[in-house]
Amino acid sequence: MEKPSHVDWENGSAEDVLRWSFEEYGSRLALSTSFGAEDMVLLDMVSRVAPKVRIFTLDTGRLPEETYRLMSEARSRYGLSIQVYFPEASRVEEMTQAHGPNLFYDSVANRQLCCHVRKVEPLQRAMQGVGAWITGLRREQTASRSAVRKVAEDETRKGVTKICPLADWTESQVFEYIRKGNVPYNELHDKGYPSIGCAPCTRAIKPGEDRRAGRWWWESGTKECGLHEQHAVAGAKV
Repeated sequence: MEKPSHVDWENGSAEDVLRWSFEEYGSRLALSTSFGAEDMVLLDMVSRVAPKVRIFTLDTGRLPEETYRLMSEARSRYGLSIQVYFPEASRVEEMTQAHGPNLFYDSVANRQLCCHVRKVEPLQRAMQGVGAWITGLRREQTASRSAVRKVAEDETRKGVTKICPLADWTESQVFEYIRKGNVPYNELHDKGYPSIGCAPCTRAIKPGEDRRAGRWWWESGTKECGLHEQHAVAGAKV
């Protein structure tokens, strides 16, 4: 029987998309997790429907302690092997010597440089040999993600398919799944952090603020780290 096209999966359940992804890509499939609420839902689903999927995370070296505790809890709960990719020490040293440890507060260019060294470059290593990767992107998260499809070609990585099983989920659906399944999640979500990144670059949001307002709160406009958006990083050479 002919395999379904990517378009067919827009109405498919998250579990079915995950099953199909593993059947289609096998060892060339990877789940990228940052241990946010969406990623914990995906870890829970993968543990049931595709436990052999390769899983990796990026440790920037500046994550909140709450995230590290959740990493340990997830390993214990699901018994899944999670590969950890760190930034190259020499790149961090050069960047810090040139711009200081908290360079991201000084300019957008410096913040993008830090994200590039600590996130984008490790992702490039993690993605070697990958034919498709699973992420927790949802259309509701930001205006820039409103057109995210469940299965589509990755616009920034030639020949790689980007799979977002929760693309059409709402935040309420995410936490309903977490509550019903007693899925572990980052305790910062209960302290006003709907989106969690590096500790110095994330704060709790205020009543009425956008759900991503706590990320790089000192900047204005569209705010992404480069993992899901292709950036021309100013000053990338340090």
